[in-house]
Amino acid sequence: MIKMNAVLDTSKFSHEERLLLDNVFIKKVTVNAAKRKIKIELATDQKLSEEMILKIQNGLKENLKGCLDVSLHFVEKNLWVEKKPSEIVKEKWNECLKSLFKKIPSARLWMFNSTCEYDKSTLFVYIEKNGIEYLQKKRCGKFIEEFFKNLEVRLKVVFKEKEQTEYYDISEEERQLVEAILKTTTEKSDDRPNEEVSNNVILGKDVEGEPVPLKDITDEINEVIVCGEVFKLESREIKNGSKMITFGLTDGSSSLPVKIFSSSENYSKLETIEEGIWVKIRGKIEKNSYSGELELKPKDIKIIPKPIRTDNCEKKRVELHLHTKYSAMDAVCSPKEVIELCKNWGHKAVAFTDHGVVQSFPEVYEAAQKAGIKPIYGLEAYIFDDEFPVIVEPPEGFIDDFVYVVTDIETTGLSMDLDEIIEIGSVKIYRGEIIDRFHSFVNPRKPISPQITNLTGIRNDMVEQAPFIEEVLSNFLKFVGEGIFVAHNAEFDSGFIRRDCERYGMKFNNKVIDTLNLSAIVFPELKNHRLETIAKKFNVNMGKHHRADDDANTAAMVLIELFKLLKEKGIDDLSKINYVGKKAAQHLNSYHATILVKNQKGLKNLYKLVSASHLEYFYRHPRIPKSLLRKHREGLIIGSGCEAGELFQSLIYHHSEDDIRRIVSFYDFLEIQPLQNNKFLIEKGILANEKSLEELNKKIYSLGKKYNKPVVATGDVHFLNPQDEIFRKILLTIQGYKDSDINSGLYLKTTEEMLRDHEYLGKDAAIEVVIENPNRIADEIEDEIKPVPDELYPPKIEGADEEIINMTYKRAKELYGEDLPEIVKKRIERELNSIVNNGYSVIYLIAHKLVKKSLDDGYLVGSRGSVGSSLVATMCGITEVNPLPPHYLCPRCKKSIFPENVEGIVGPDLPNKNCPDCGTPMKKDGYNIPFEVFMDFEGDKVPDIDLNFSGEYQPTAHKYTEELFGKDNVFRAGTISTIAEKTAYGFVKAFLEEKNLSASEYEISRLAAGITGVKRTTGQHPGGLMILPKDKEIYEFTPIQYPADDKESGVITTHFDYHSISERLLKLDLLGHDDPTVIKMLEEETGVNAKKIPLDDKETMKIFSSVEPLGVTPEDIGTTVGTLGVPEFGTKFVRQMLEETRPTTFSELVRISGLSHGTDVWLNNAQDLIRNKVATLKEVIATRDDIMIHLLEKGVEPKIAFNIMEKVRKGKGLSPEDEEVLKKNNVEQWFIESCKKIKYMFPKAHAVAYVIMAFRIAYFKVHYPEAFYATYFTVRADDFDAELILQGPKKIKEVIEEINKKEKNATPKEKNLLTILEVANEMYMRGIQFLPIDLYKSHYKKFIITKDGILPPLNALPGLGLAAAQSIYNERQKGKFTSIEDLRIRTRVTKNVIEILRQNGVLNGLQETNQISLF
Repeated sequence: MIKMNAVLDTSKFSHEERLLLDNVFIKKVTVNAAKRKIKIELATDQKLSEEMILKIQNGLKENLKGCLDVSLHFVEKNLWVEKKPSEIVKEKWNECLKSLFKKIPSARLWMFNSTCEYDKSTLFVYIEKNGIEYLQKKRCGKFIEEFFKNLEVRLKVVFKEKEQTEYYDISEEERQLVEAILKTTTEKSDDRPNEEVSNNVILGKDVEGEPVPLKDITDEINEVIVCGEVFKLESREIKNGSKMITFGLTDGSSSLPVKIFSSSENYSKLETIEEGIWVKIRGKIEKNSYSGELELKPKDIKIIPKPIRTDNCEKKRVELHLHTKYSAMDAVCSPKEVIELCKNWGHKAVAFTDHGVVQSFPEVYEAAQKAGIKPIYGLEAYIFDDEFPVIVEPPEGFIDDFVYVVTDIETTGLSMDLDEIIEIGSVKIYRGEIIDRFHSFVNPRKPISPQITNLTGIRNDMVEQAPFIEEVLSNFLKFVGEGIFVAHNAEFDSGFIRRDCERYGMKFNNKVIDTLNLSAIVFPELKNHRLETIAKKFNVNMGKHHRADDDANTAAMVLIELFKLLKEKGIDDLSKINYVGKKAAQHLNSYHATILVKNQKGLKNLYKLVSASHLEYFYRHPRIPKSLLRKHREGLIIGSGCEAGELFQSLIYHHSEDDIRRIVSFYDFLEIQPLQNNKFLIEKGILANEKSLEELNKKIYSLGKKYNKPVVATGDVHFLNPQDEIFRKILLTIQGYKDSDINSGLYLKTTEEMLRDHEYLGKDAAIEVVIENPNRIADEIEDEIKPVPDELYPPKIEGADEEIINMTYKRAKELYGEDLPEIVKKRIERELNSIVNNGYSVIYLIAHKLVKKSLDDGYLVGSRGSVGSSLVATMCGITEVNPLPPHYLCPRCKKSIFPENVEGIVGPDLPNKNCPDCGTPMKKDGYNIPFEVFMDFEGDKVPDIDLNFSGEYQPTAHKYTEELFGKDNVFRAGTISTIAEKTAYGFVKAFLEEKNLSASEYEISRLAAGITGVKRTTGQHPGGLMILPKDKEIYEFTPIQYPADDKESGVITTHFDYHSISERLLKLDLLGHDDPTVIKMLEEETGVNAKKIPLDDKETMKIFSSVEPLGVTPEDIGTTVGTLGVPEFGTKFVRQMLEETRPTTFSELVRISGLSHGTDVWLNNAQDLIRNKVATLKEVIATRDDIMIHLLEKGVEPKIAFNIMEKVRKGKGLSPEDEEVLKKNNVEQWFIESCKKIKYMFPKAHAVAYVIMAFRIAYFKVHYPEAFYATYFTVRADDFDAELILQGPKKIKEVIEEINKKEKNATPKEKNLLTILEVANEMYMRGIQFLPIDLYKSHYKKFIITKDGILPPLNALPGLGLAAAQSIYNERQKGKFTSIEDLRIRTRVTKNVIEILRQNGVLNGLQETNQISLF
């Protein structure tokens, strides 16, 4: 609390009065912003006179001139009486918090909405997320302990996190509210009657003046004008109807937090602030009193148009080289944003060319269709020369008939633009023998650097008197004669020699062999093919490395040995040398090339190439051999690529004219790029300056003219706008790239910018390469190329329609009788009409066959998703869920009764009833699920049938699918893994740390958002299979690859994320799940048929709200419900839901299942609505079906209701138009707000299927506890710690407490162990014991039920492992072990395993060895 004399001008008070004020504390401030009134609660030990109170009031009014009234209230001191500790804690908790906040104001950030729970001298304090470490640092726990110690209550404080909520500083809020009131008053008095305020002004006055870039704001400023985009907007109601609005503001250079405290009077205009708009603000920059970060307190706010770069050229360019976020960890462009910007600029087309992949295509197609712009589908490929990897166009003839001149040079550096030759060494070979040698130093006309001297040993004094290069070259060329030039990494050596020959007018056109490439294709298994590595392989003595004569000699010896190997392989003709290891050529250097799709044929060819690059030629990247590209180039347009392209590299390394002609001839167009793109070549010392870059581009332009190839200027775009470069820098930095600080300029440029970048070519040439040629290429590309077909192509099964129709009616009549009830008949007719007419019968038939196969093999199958919404699926045995309304069904005479007024319940909730016709107890079924949730009101939505098979049966289900359709027609559903939000945040923090930069939390969030969604790698759906019709090729739909490019996986997936093609190819979700496995084991253990378990069993139902059926107390097991170990209901999160709702019906369990599986459905949503009594458990949105049904009841059109449900369940919220529709139909506001919060929702059918399985398992827990626990632990044997658990419940509880104390610092292993321990403790509390592990009686992996308790398996011992356990189990079947030595020899287990067995008493009674001692 604040002392009163701290806020008053005490000079007007007497000395005695000041002494009184010293004991007057401000306890609470309540502000009524609308009425401009302040109520202050004061605490004091002494009674104040009326005169003194009036004096305090007047003093406060003077300081708060904007307030109309200041009222003072004195809080009486409460007398404390002796009570129980729990009662004391409960009654004094709020007072304790107030005292804590006085002492440590910042504690309120985590504890303002805290709750506490007192249990056996421990006070558990549930606080906001991430606050534990801070509160412990501030010793808040000690303060609370001392507070209650003064009340004679001794306790230990333990902080725990509760579910995340938003927190803010209340004292700061109150201060700002007072400022808002004063500001409003001042503004009103300053208003000029005739002044007109722009409609865009939403706070204060118009904002004139130039804004300051946010990156330049580094300290507090009394008044500043800034502008930027609004993001992370939040608005919360605080006190007296006032609101606090916070958001981030960014202009692309940095970000600032903005905080506005608004009275109800001006909130309506501030409501127009939304994320994505741009605003101009005049305000004050202050440091936040808690965080220390600078934040903006606006005085005036005006909405301004979003600044968008424009392309003002009359004739527009077309970008033909652009990367999206699918270029893994390298680019951040969103296809949609690229297309929108190009559309705004008036560009008619834009190409998408990601590195080695085409995963952007489906997203590109969708965005382009909406925008009406031509997308050009393409690829920046990694190509390698498998045609001439060793020597270009080799002559025919025996290898030994040619002369080879093996050469090595030493230079002043690696740059052919900056460095010079300082030594040439050469060895001449003929018929496998060295016949001559050449050596000379060269005066480089420049000093040799110390680094080169250290590397080569060549000093300046050694070359001072040496001849110049022109003399040495003349002699060297005479030595070479007509021989074939050979070098290790020949491009370097031949390049320097060719460059200097060009300088001095000499000719060097000899054929060139590269021993680096030759050794790579002969020995692809070696990690590298450096000269020293290959020399070692052949036992060649190298001499002095990095000296030209010795290295030339080494390379010569290597060449001789390589030729020997070739001849042994039957290759003695030089013209065949390039084919020695055709496949191994993929390990050679690759080049970039741009491939554009010209037509649908080209698209299919590209998919073939991409598939081959991933499946057959992947080496660090997906590579395409030139020969394969040549074979499949129909319908493709191939460009020469960026600086990493074959042509650009050949010019840097001074290839021969013949070689350059050959290279140019391969491409359809040649690329050049802005100088800024390649400035890193100057930074790295490869090129001298910009002039060199200009000359290279001019050379490419000239080659285009010479060989009649169009030259185009491309951007190699990696990010959309200049300010977005920071995002790519973050990506490169966290991958360890050292040059990540270089500004690349790889943003999407306007036509004007590209013309400026290429003006050195001359005006006409610049227009040609920037505008004319790219447009000409774009015009060659056909319109309406579709990356994936529009329709579904399911596999064909003859007679599928008839089989599904017959199967449906046959089963329906078996259940409901020959004369089907009208409700059943109409439902079946409606469903079959949709299924058959849309060609979906085959999907149902396949699912039926898979489920039947599993059931025949003894494994139940659980359904997932919305398939339980289909009665036809129920009748075909695909799902157990019956979607009809709740009803009775007589198993004997087939009579059915559909009661009225059954809203809110499901079949199992109906009261028991005997058949009125035959007296047989009637079955209760029906979960009231509309079919339209599954297939829409038109019935044309592709049915997505997801099935849960037993985890141990899943491989069999997959294999059976391959048997049905053929292995070559079944592919795993591919996934694309992207940078998640939390990961992005970590990347940004790491980037800032590495670069020694600081940033506000809002700026970190903005930067994280900029890289969120960028592709990291690929993967596979855990159970998704894509089925290809036998009359189609996979390349008509997608390329294929290995998941995460892992050849060892043995799995081939779709290249496209399965979502992109799930409505084009049939997708089967055949997932592995524990529940069917558990059910099978329980059935085998008990003989109970799980399908016959009554879903209304009262004792089973009770454990979802109490522990009574288990015969334990809440104190025994640490929870008030009995669902530990029950699937879907055993987690702490769901147990808390059960404790809050105490369900008593099956329908309530279904709702809880839906709520618990959604994202933002329960927390901060339904939970609050129920707690605040806004809605009940039956009314809140629990499953996606609830949305559609409620909207239909309110009169919303069916199709609109379905579309809104689909948007909400996918986390897309409500559009303004949607909200308008809902409000017109009188949909409750809480319902609308709830929809807007939801990120993901379960379908009711899925929830029902899960609850059916869970209830069955819960039934066994109640009625067959030994079987339940034995099965539970068997399935989770890997996490079972027998060494610990066999010590009994006391030890278990100690470890549970230790793990709980660790909170989120507990390791994943500890968290898994915690669940096991909780169930084990419960088992002990129910009087069931564990037996010690027995070498001869314990199974290797199953827990066995005995009359004395449950016997754990051998692998329950931590560290022993399943393989060792199985080996012991197998060997003991052959006979008892005579000794520990005998056990170790027979089982081949390690000494560590023996030690584990020994420590746990398993080897007691077994002697060490078989030896018999006589003495």
